[in-house]
Amino acid sequence: MLLVDLDPQAALSASLAPPQAKPSNTVYQVLLSQAPLGQAIRPGDNGPDLVPADLDLAAAELELSAEMGRERILADALAPVSQRYDFILIDCPPSLGLLTVNALVAAGEVLIPLQCEYMAMRGLGSLLRTIEKVKAKLNPALAVAGILITMYNGRTLHGQEVMDEVRRAFGEKVLKSVVKASVRFKEAPAAGLSIIDYSPSHEGARAYQALARELTG
Repeated sequence: MLLVDLDPQAALSASLAPPQAKPSNTVYQVLLSQAPLGQAIRPGDNGPDLVPADLDLAAAELELSAEMGRERILADALAPVSQRYDFILIDCPPSLGLLTVNALVAAGEVLIPLQCEYMAMRGLGSLLRTIEKVKAKLNPALAVAGILITMYNGRTLHGQEVMDEVRRAFGEKVLKSVVKASVRFKEAPAAGLSIIDYSPSHEGARAYQALARELTG
């Protein structure tokens, strides 16, 4: 599996990559055609390979705005390595800018994590409309794998109401798997581990394992 960190906040990179000097090549260099994607891959010791990001990525949207075919840069960069991996997961920024559009053009399916709060739910319709536009104009094969409810707190009325409303509004697009809020999700990145490696018996780890089974049939 290959993970591509396309978020300028680089939380994925910080969570999984051990502390070290700044890598010479990141996804920023790849997008600006300064290095092939293969040179930016950081092999995983016991987990997935990673194409890291850093704060330089925040400038990429502006720098790429005048490029021809700017929406397809990531897809073209991934093509030479795509056969090496069973799955390539792209972590997108929480915005609908050029970086996210690049991810949607490169992807076959979109998994939408939805924090179980009212304000997060408000932006879901806009995202789905963007996905439909990308599908119509740039990537006809794009599909929504599902909406994953995360950070769910069933002890609060707000959490229950939001989950019920999401299921009413989006029906079968909402996955059966639900990830509950837990402090373990904050502890795992600090240890440089996934939740499954950090606490394999925790209900959060079991929820993501259930998600994997649900997505792969």
